[in-house]
Amino acid sequence: MVPAVNPPTTSHHVAVIGAGAAGLVAARELRREGHSVVVFEHGNQIGGVWAYTPNVELDPLSIDPTRPVIHSSLYSSLQTIIPRECMGFTDFPFSTRLENGSRDPRRHPGHSEVLAYLRDFAREFKIEEMIPFETEVVRVEQAGENPKKWRVKSRNFGDISDEIYDAVVVCNGHYTEPRHALIPGIDTWPGKQIHSHNYRVPEQVKDQIETVREDGSVVFKNGKTVYADTIMHCTGYKYYFPFLDTKGEVTVEDNRVGPLYKHVFPPALSPGLSFIGLPWQVIPFPMFELQSKWVAAVLTGRVSLPSLEEMMEDTKMFYSMLEASCIPKRYTHLMAELDSQFVYDNWLADQCDYPRIEKWREQMFYKVFKRIQSQSSTYKDDWDDDHLIAEAYEYFVKFPSNYPSSLIEREYTS
Repeated sequence: MVPAVNPPTTSHHVAVIGAGAAGLVAARELRREGHSVVVFEHGNQIGGVWAYTPNVELDPLSIDPTRPVIHSSLYSSLQTIIPRECMGFTDFPFSTRLENGSRDPRRHPGHSEVLAYLRDFAREFKIEEMIPFETEVVRVEQAGENPKKWRVKSRNFGDISDEIYDAVVVCNGHYTEPRHALIPGIDTWPGKQIHSHNYRVPEQVKDQIETVREDGSVVFKNGKTVYADTIMHCTGYKYYFPFLDTKGEVTVEDNRVGPLYKHVFPPALSPGLSFIGLPWQVIPFPMFELQSKWVAAVLTGRVSLPSLEEMMEDTKMFYSMLEASCIPKRYTHLMAELDSQFVYDNWLADQCDYPRIEKWREQMFYKVFKRIQSQSSTYKDDWDDDHLIAEAYEYFVKFPSNYPSSLIEREYTS
């Protein structure tokens, strides 16, 4: 941690873009540090990608730039990949709510339980009072008269607002704008195509493959026969910030958002602009929390960033390391090595003088990935880490205001 020279005395007016998990915890951490916060949310509720809707986009491939965009990419039967115990924020356990029979008690719950948890979090920390719902951010740029401040233009049912903020924290997620593979001839392929962003229920494709033949052809209900390998448009998503104008200081090139120091701060625009939640293949909520703590502390002056030159040098070294390892730019924010996210999380914690990631949480994550590899069809219902569950619930007892200790005790001893 780089200590600040002066005591923390600075409070800022901060705009947070997005009220998903990243935006909610960013708002909490910013307010804890004494900042005033406005959280802009395009939808009519919190939750971001976890706010499931059965609606899909009219363009099944989500290519048309003029299409009405559906934010969520969840399908109806989705369950979490990682266990709930290690998924929650560090001081707000994602435990089973035994006092409410309508909740999903599974260890790998469905998306509705995650949304309910985020609603509990927002209610506990009174975050919704900071959120203007159904308010789309249409432009973010440095204020011309003072480039250290930021102009945020937003639209609410046709009414345009134009406001000045000291800082902007971007938390708009990255599971909405689909990426597409470049496949020669795909435009003339006769079958139906859909990106996974627009998949909700299996009935969407029910009773469409009449039969398959040994020669590789597929006969469809409409009588068409095609010769094809499986075409799967499960090609992921793009980082997309259509509202952000940094005059080229921040770009998205082959899905690398950069240059960013530690995936958060663009050196030339720090600390006024920051991004929460870009890394993937991680335990997301604790990482969002630690990134947010860092941003909030830097904005008050309690923690100092390195110089512009030092941040650029560090970022260039990171990019050079990826290139030397033949890792494409599009994997810049991927934390593929299982321990890399915990090295990163603990670095963030150290910056803020906050406890490092709990060992039981780390070990639980390793365990689940081993189960996925060895028992992919049963790992959500069959596990061998009950001792880690017990450790987790012993840890949760520290937070009785969120989860009464009597309920926690019943759960991990049952």
